[in-house]
Amino acid sequence: MLDSQPDLDLYVPHPRVRGMTTLDRAAFTKQVVLPALKVKKDALQKVVKSLKGVLLQRPGLKRIVDDLEGEDERLILLDPHKIPAGSSLAEAQQEVLKSFSVSPEVLSYNLELTYDNFKVEEVLQAVLPEGQEVTTAFSRIGHIAHLNLRDHQLPYKHLIGQVIIDKNPGLTCAVNKTNIIESAYRNFQMEVLAGEEANMITKVKEHYITYEFDFSKVYWNPRLCTEHARVVGLLKPGDFLFDVFAGVGPFAVPAAKRNCVVFANDLNPESYRWLQHNCKLNKVDRKVQTFNMDGRDFLEGPVRQTLIQQLALKDRKHALHIVMNLPAMAIEFLDAFRHLLAGGTGSADLPTVHCYGFSKHDDPVRDVQERAEARLGTSLEGCCSVELVRNVAPHKEMMCISFRVPAEVLYKEPPSGAGVDHQPQEPASKRPRSSEESPEEKGKEAL
Repeated sequence: MLDSQPDLDLYVPHPRVRGMTTLDRAAFTKQVVLPALKVKKDALQKVVKSLKGVLLQRPGLKRIVDDLEGEDERLILLDPHKIPAGSSLAEAQQEVLKSFSVSPEVLSYNLELTYDNFKVEEVLQAVLPEGQEVTTAFSRIGHIAHLNLRDHQLPYKHLIGQVIIDKNPGLTCAVNKTNIIESAYRNFQMEVLAGEEANMITKVKEHYITYEFDFSKVYWNPRLCTEHARVVGLLKPGDFLFDVFAGVGPFAVPAAKRNCVVFANDLNPESYRWLQHNCKLNKVDRKVQTFNMDGRDFLEGPVRQTLIQQLALKDRKHALHIVMNLPAMAIEFLDAFRHLLAGGTGSADLPTVHCYGFSKHDDPVRDVQERAEARLGTSLEGCCSVELVRNVAPHKEMMCISFRVPAEVLYKEPPSGAGVDHQPQEPASKRPRSSEESPEEKGKEAL
């Protein structure tokens, strides 16, 4: 139904959509009355150039339309806020038009606006109750839009999801996170708001590298792409990278692309499977050894064994890096380095650790450093750096502390009868699977 009284506002949908919870695109249809000039086709470009400041500027709307009364003429639409319908142009503008043999008479043109003409912000501002915050932010993971809706938006969640899909080409599914990431598997419960519910397997590109995974079963955050590049940029060909919580490979795969030797581990069987898949997809599977283990077991097993071998080399030129990207828990794993190489021979070029953590402290740099020092049992003052990775939420920062593991931490013999109280930080480990036991072939039907 069109309005009997046309609305002059090009940016606000019809008031009848306020409070809508199920998207009705037809309800957004409205008419506006725009001022217009009738111009011969051969004078169009001259008039447009001369009246540029008063022309219709609304994105997505044509400002030159057909004149149904004459094939050789067109209508140039003007900005209704600068030239109200029924008014006249300024004398100087009229003189310009007369010089082009164009009538300066301002006509009225009825324009129909539809749902397609409004931006996502305009649609949601018109639908949600007045005065409530409207957020249109989302993370794009391939064809999936990942939203974190606030409580006041939940009654409109399905409409919001559909609008996000409609207004962003290439998106076919919108999901909302329904709980915080608390499990060691780093996946979260999600609700499909709109679109293809069954298709959670997606493909993304980050720094020219392709990753595929089931977003409902693994962790992926596109906001970490800069951090992935920063850490990988520290590596040189031939360096060793031990990725303790590797996920689907955003550190491991690009490191292997740089011709590094990579040991990548993840406890989540799904992450482990997609990690192997992405190594093969990017043709680096021969450069990456993959493990499906508890993070502490990985450090105390494959990492320890390889460090002993590498640190014993007299002419070793490559560096050793350990990445621990599990910010909710990774700092608690740092005590695994205490006496990890007890009884071994010291080395001047010890491994560098990049450990991530969340902080709600007023001084997050100091907070993260002190917590790391407490787990290591030594001071890092003057021999570590702490980087702000991103703001996760108000008063919650994601930080990365980097340091070379002190020799007294790695090599000191533990006192008799002493030891660190290892509280379980992850679910019981699955049986470790080597790279040769890849379930890749078994999972092809899911790709």
